[in-house]
Amino acid sequence: MDGSSEQMARARQSVRRRRVFYLPGYDPFPPRRYRELYRCESTEQARISGYRIRQRPKKGDGPYGWIATCEVEGMETESEINILEWSDIVRSSMSAGLLATYLLLARTAWIYLSTGVLFRLFRLRAGPGIAAMYPVVMLVGQLAIALAVAALLGWGLAWVLPWWLAYPLGLLAVPPILHGFRRIDGKFFVHYLLLDFAFTAKHRGRNPPELEARLDHFADLIGAALREGDLDEVLVVGHSSGVHLGVSVLARVIRAGHAPGQARLAFLSLGHAVPMQSYLPDARELREDLRYLSTREELFWLDVTAPGDGCTYALCDPVSSSGAAPREGKRWPIVISAAFTQSLTPETYRKYRRRYFRLHFQYLCAFDAPKDYDYFLITAGPLALADRYATRNSSASVSHACYLRPQERLD
Repeated sequence: MDGSSEQMARARQSVRRRRVFYLPGYDPFPPRRYRELYRCESTEQARISGYRIRQRPKKGDGPYGWIATCEVEGMETESEINILEWSDIVRSSMSAGLLATYLLLARTAWIYLSTGVLFRLFRLRAGPGIAAMYPVVMLVGQLAIALAVAALLGWGLAWVLPWWLAYPLGLLAVPPILHGFRRIDGKFFVHYLLLDFAFTAKHRGRNPPELEARLDHFADLIGAALREGDLDEVLVVGHSSGVHLGVSVLARVIRAGHAPGQARLAFLSLGHAVPMQSYLPDARELREDLRYLSTREELFWLDVTAPGDGCTYALCDPVSSSGAAPREGKRWPIVISAAFTQSLTPETYRKYRRRYFRLHFQYLCAFDAPKDYDYFLITAGPLALADRYATRNSSASVSHACYLRPQERLD
């Protein structure tokens, strides 16, 4: 490379070393699952887009992670990617038996209905509202099927036994049928979704104490990275429920004075469902964190959603849609679309269109024809998030319906 070419490469490369912290959503699976997903999908995206990316294990202490090395047009960048794990907290919240599950269903439905949150959520976007109602309808339907089978069995037994004995015996079929539905929940995600919503609603919008302690730990890890002198960017990525957790973590980092440091701080939020928690009456701390983070000059915040993802509040500014926007001084986030219908071929989109949870993870996967969103260039490529989107404004299609009217603000 001659001198002029090398100078141009330097101008186009703002990151040589990066630290990435990934915050998963409500997910019981171990962090190595995310490494395998990253390995497979980054290889495919690099093949499609014409760059090179390779990985190796991370050495030393700290969160589970790996090293990704990316080469784009002769520019090489090394990114250490860490998983901020809270899957143990998720797993402990998923241990409810059948009776406890239906009690959770009743309690969660009551919280969302009695506070008026469910009606606001439906008005904001129908898709996530339907997702919230899905486990209610399915679990009630499963119970109805089990009771219908029990009634038929009791009717049959009543031909040979007294009715007062036959029908109670028929009810013995209910638990096995409900357990059978639970065993195939991997196809329907009914129990998973209910437990997700129940976890959010349990404290009416506040995080449980064990999660608050974990967020403090995450803030310490990010703060330590910002104090390192040889990093060009510290990038926090939140997906799904990990978005509102990322907001709270980054608010703590900045309030503690850890930023600005030598490294630039950036936040990439993907597929958020922030209103599911921020609308709850006791989510005041989250709303305050949203308001605070939206004004800070210490970071760059990009929010990415897609209308094809039925589990997200697509093109809804997570700050403004929560009624948390400050009256002046709002900077963030920049809200853009991953444009699934344009970035995936019609064949790929048809393949995943009815697989709602797979589409919800598409932000972390390869695209057939990526537009201005490429997860692997963002997390491993030569440009900082702030440089990559320096001239980007929020999408023109960001819905004004996602902004609460003044009288509906949740302050």
